[in-house]
Amino acid sequence: MSHPVDIHVGQKLKQIRTLRRLSQTDVARQLNLSFQQIQKYEIGSNRVAASRLFELAQILDVTPSYFFEGLHDNANAAPAKDTNMQIVTALAAIQDDAVKNRIVTFIEDVSGVTVARQMP
Repeated sequence: MSHPVDIHVGQKLKQIRTLRRLSQTDVARQLNLSFQQIQKYEIGSNRVAASRLFELAQILDVTPSYFFEGLHDNANAAPAKDTNMQIVTALAAIQDDAVKNRIVTFIEDVSGVTVARQMP
């Protein structure tokens, strides 16, 4: 059984990877790993070593602490697909980049947060 912290870190990895519009293969190539290893990290079946977490943070342009944000909020909750991940998944499914960019701009305007974007 996976440890709840490993599951949380994996969910955060998937969330930021999807927001950055990177595939598991894209991230795996930069780490000289297989995409299956990234899958295992994302579902929490394999733990991410500290050095690998640092590399992932650099690739995804976040701080290493990003992967632990919200961990205490979910400490007593059963692992579940949270609303943030549902939004990220839905946004990633939009094929039209112009529509997707308009939605991201709207979210930025409403939240007051600007998201760093990968160039296609």
